Amino acid sequence: MSEDNDHHHDHDHSHLTETELRVRALESILVEKGYVDPEALNRLVDTYEKKVGPQNGAMVVARAWSNPDFLEFLRKDASGAIATLGFTGRQGEDMIVKENTPEIHNMVVCTLCSCYPWPVLGLPPVWYKSAPYRSRAVSDPRGVLDEFDVSLPSETEIRVWDSTAELRYLVLPMRPEGTEGFSEEQLAALVTRNSMIGTGLALSPEDARSQGLLS
Repeated sequence: MSEDNDHHHDHDHSHLTETELRVRALESILVEKGYVDPEALNRLVDTYEKKVGPQNGAMVVARAWSNPDFLEFLRKDASGAIATLGFTGRQGEDMIVKENTPEIHNMVVCTLCSCYPWPVLGLPPVWYKSAPYRSRAVSDPRGVLDEFDVSLPSETEIRVWDSTAELRYLVLPMRPEGTEGFSEEQLAALVTRNSMIGTGLALSPEDARSQGLLS
């Protein structure tokens, strides 16, 4: 293979895992045989590493927490509201947002496969695609939440939403106390991926500071 084809690789592979080494080897073969354009592949990887991920969803949540007009837009037309922030694309065409309240906690699953809102959450975590989560999220949601260290009052109703090829769900977690006067950037630092799936809660300011997410 010419240097032009593999210039984007780090030749020191000592820090890579076995899976990463296999991915690199497969990529090299595909590029060598002309099946993959290395520049297009680099752009795709860059997109999912830097531009698509839970940070997008966190911005949506932070805007909803701080802007009543945006929150109302999100309630009426989640796809349209999210698009105004520039987050559109495959797996995010038809979005519905479900708000958590003291009375209702929402959780998302895809019981058939792994339908997931990529534009706002990036790629799904491994556990989201696992058979145990897909089955138990429906049959024993409170037990699943316990395993994620989420303890809810017994009177809180848990609603489970099944994503499909047509619809994707995003959970709007409750805004933590003690965040009055926070900027959108500060609020976004409190929003975790799991809190937007429903298997977690937004971080308190204290927890965010202890994790170095807030100064």
